[in-house]
Amino acid sequence: MSGRPFMLRPAGIGLLMLMLVLSADQISKFWILYGLDLPARGSVQVLPFLNFTMVWNRAVTFGMFSGLGGAGRIVFSAIALAVVALLGVWMFRTPSKLTAACVGAVAGGAVGNVIDRLRYGAVVDFLHAHAFGWSWYVFNVADSAIVCSVCVLLAQSCLSGGASSQAGRTP
Repeated sequence: MSGRPFMLRPAGIGLLMLMLVLSADQISKFWILYGLDLPARGSVQVLPFLNFTMVWNRAVTFGMFSGLGGAGRIVFSAIALAVVALLGVWMFRTPSKLTAACVGAVAGGAVGNVIDRLRYGAVVDFLHAHAFGWSWYVFNVADSAIVCSVCVLLAQSCLSGGASSQAGRTP
């Protein structure tokens, strides 16, 4: 085991990212619900291309699997927590600080959405980007952290995979 402090090791960085994403997600949702009172207001323009728009997401991404009804919150929460456990194993085993940070961010986002499902019966979504007649789905801080982190993990995998596959070739 390394003599470095835990918070400087990959797993420590991953746990820090998990806590940062989870905190940012839950604080933003608390403010949206109780500070701004977005459920009563419906939608508030923040910038010409960004609104805070209240959506209670009882399904998963893009409303998929919405037909599960009330059981959905338990099913989605159980699946998400199982995935978080697997992410935890990955986070503690990876030697890469970047991988650990991204995996921690994904786990933090997943836990944030599970908290919503268990507390409210649905995920609190409120960020609505739009421009030039184009409109993206309404999402939250947790969703943003998950998507951005997965994109970084994919890019890292493609870049390292390309380099390692070229290094092993003989002319």
